[in-house]
Amino acid sequence: MSLPRIHLLIGPGTLHSRGKDRMDFHHYRNSGYPRMTGGELLTEIPEIARVAEVTVDAGNPHEVATLDDICRLAQRVNALLQRADVDGIVFVQGTNVLEETAYFLTLTVNSAKPVVVTGAQRPFTALSADAALNLYDAFRVAAHADTAGKGVVVATNGEINAARDVTKTNTYHVHTFRSRDVGLLGYADADRIVYYRAPLQRHTTHSEFTLDGITALPRVEVLHVYAGTQPGMADAACRLGAQGLVIAGIGAGAIGNLTPECAAIAAERRAVVVRSARVGEGRVVRDSAYHEPNMIAAGNLLPQKAALLLSLALTRTTDLDEIQRIFDQY
Repeated sequence: MSLPRIHLLIGPGTLHSRGKDRMDFHHYRNSGYPRMTGGELLTEIPEIARVAEVTVDAGNPHEVATLDDICRLAQRVNALLQRADVDGIVFVQGTNVLEETAYFLTLTVNSAKPVVVTGAQRPFTALSADAALNLYDAFRVAAHADTAGKGVVVATNGEINAARDVTKTNTYHVHTFRSRDVGLLGYADADRIVYYRAPLQRHTTHSEFTLDGITALPRVEVLHVYAGTQPGMADAACRLGAQGLVIAGIGAGAIGNLTPECAAIAAERRAVVVRSARVGEGRVVRDSAYHEPNMIAAGNLLPQKAALLLSLALTRTTDLDEIQRIFDQY
């Protein structure tokens, strides 16, 4: 039997970085050595050839620093998955914004074929690096029949998480990507890939979002509330051109000192205001003492992902009931 044909795309990041020596865990960005290419990675991990027939994308490296970057990445992934000779995608990138890239892809990639995003906490050359095994497992997951239809997934540290739910939880330790509220989808264990659940929110083939005809996404800013937050931040974001504001609120999504101006912004429709929470777990609900008229509740969607969803929602509508429906379904 022929092996699944998996296409490898690479962005910036740690997994394919090279340090000065095996103890270079923290300064490898300045090591002076270029990052490894797709071909070099496949040479160093020949076991991948046992699970997939791999092609390396000619457009590597793909940047992920801006919304424009990830829009171009999503368009490239969509184009690749339309091809009969591509059965799935593996994308390698840095872990800092890996969860945002994965979530954006799960909202905008219109295919049931597997798309797996992976990264590493330690460079390829480090002692006890997680890089090689994470990449090998990503190909195993992409090649597995049960990955199809589950939306974009993140495969790291032997675990498989849904793009919507996963977040980075540790600065340097390898057990960093977790779905704290709802748990992982399954495992990439040594004996086999095994799934225990599937995402229920809308994604990929069930998503209503498309990037066709979109030249730029609406600007959305995330405002982080703490005890010393000064009024004026939300107004300033609107003056700078924000069409949407996501408030990473305290507790159950309280806006604190930004409440009066955010309430006015929402009432005057200067921007769409979404209440989320900085705490990392639990839902932000509409029916609460913290909710003001004309605001959107983010549910359990993290602030950085709520910003991506709001930006995409604003390409379709400014109707607040419709935007709330989108947050309820995605």
